[in-house]
Amino acid sequence: MPVRSAGLLIYRLLESGPEVLLVHPGGPFWAKKDEGAWSIPKGLIEPGEDELSAAIREAREELGVEIEGAFAPLGEYRQPGGKVVVVWSVEAEVDVETVRSSEFQLEWPPRSGRFQNFPEVDRAGWFPTAEAESKLLKGQVAMLADLAKQLGRSQ
Repeated sequence: MPVRSAGLLIYRLLESGPEVLLVHPGGPFWAKKDEGAWSIPKGLIEPGEDELSAAIREAREELGVEIEGAFAPLGEYRQPGGKVVVVWSVEAEVDVETVRSSEFQLEWPPRSGRFQNFPEVDRAGWFPTAEAESKLLKGQVAMLADLAKQLGRSQ
C-alpha cells in the first residue's frame, strides 16, 4: 500500500478570481528553488489518525495557525514518487507574513557532524491559480483544476 499524506488546499476568493495558499519548503535543499518547488500544506498521516484531522494538523504545524472552515473533499493525487496525497479544499484567510512553521533537524553541511534546525516551511504566499500552476510541485498541479471545477469556474 502506498504511503499516504493529507493536506489542505486553502483558497480565498477575490474579485480577480481565486487565490491559493502555497508553502515553500525550508532547508538548504530548497533554498534556491522556486518554480515547481512550492506545495500545499500537507504531511504524513499518523497511524490511526483520521485523514482530515491529519490535514488540519499538518497545516497548523506548517503555518502556525489553526485553519477553520467548511472542508470539502477535493481528491486523491498520486505523486511521482508513488505517495498518495488526499486533499480537502477550504476557504480561509491566512496572514502569510506571520507564518511560523515547526522545525526539523538535519546534518548540514552533509557529513560534517553538525546538526542544524530548519523550518519545515520557510515562507508562504497567496497565488492566483495561473501563477500557482508554475509554482507547485508537478504532482500537485491537478489539484488546481479540481478546485476550479469544485468552485464552478473554468481555470
